[in-house]
Amino acid sequence: MAVADAGSIVVGGQAMGLTRSAAGKAVKRLEDRLGVRVLNRTTRTLSLTDEGRAFYDRGLQILAAVDEAEASVAGRAGTPRGLLRLTVPDAFGRLVVLPLLKQYLAAWPQIQVEMSFSDRVSDVVEDGFDLAIRIGVTTSDTRLVSRVVARYRAMLCASPSYLAERGEPLNLNDLSDHDCLIFSSRAQKQSWRFRDKEGSWVKAQGRSRVRLDSGEALRDAAVAGLGIAFLPEFLVADDLAAGRLRLVLPQLEVEDVKISAIYPTKRFLEPRVRRFIDLLVEELAT
Repeated sequence: MAVADAGSIVVGGQAMGLTRSAAGKAVKRLEDRLGVRVLNRTTRTLSLTDEGRAFYDRGLQILAAVDEAEASVAGRAGTPRGLLRLTVPDAFGRLVVLPLLKQYLAAWPQIQVEMSFSDRVSDVVEDGFDLAIRIGVTTSDTRLVSRVVARYRAMLCASPSYLAERGEPLNLNDLSDHDCLIFSSRAQKQSWRFRDKEGSWVKAQGRSRVRLDSGEALRDAAVAGLGIAFLPEFLVADDLAAGRLRLVLPQLEVEDVKISAIYPTKRFLEPRVRRFIDLLVEELAT
């Protein structure tokens, strides 16, 4: 079942503390005992056979019953324990998530945390993460569940030197004459959406000569006078207060930036994951 969840013998084996060889042999022993193939294997893909899917679905029921039995003894939600593997955006992770770790670890002494700081959108299942925190990203992957845990105000901003040289835009159409700093990676590209006078959401038609895959790099580029950036408040609040950045078109109504917790669809959300998501929701609500 771990192999089926991960879609990989290597990753499924790692989840169970097994080498690739040991995991492969365990699956082969299962098939020999059942007298059927449960997995279709090629050099690049792995999928359940019809018999494997039926066996997996019954296994979900069995493991859910075990989880329920353990929870009835250990408490309604169970006691968080084990290793929590999560991936977070670089700046948001360091500025917002990392300060919450002390509280989380103090509350649950049987927890260890392994955190990856990257603005790259990881494959949560393939890379073996329990949880991903993403900014402004939802998912259509049926293997994943997405839950919004916080919302931040987004704002257009630029350095005083850039605005002195290029002039301040007076309306949304003026952005087409300016250099717009855009977040872009192989998996996603940022779009700027604002509400027009008729109440409809429209995309800004700005010129983009610089595209970066890091929110913090976008802020640094804006401070350096390379153009106008559209960034969440938590990332630019200090720069605005210090005068390194100034608001651009503050009268525009903008969409809030959604912070989402994304995790694999499973029979049962482990207490270590559920408790961390609950902490994010509780602390970030303010």
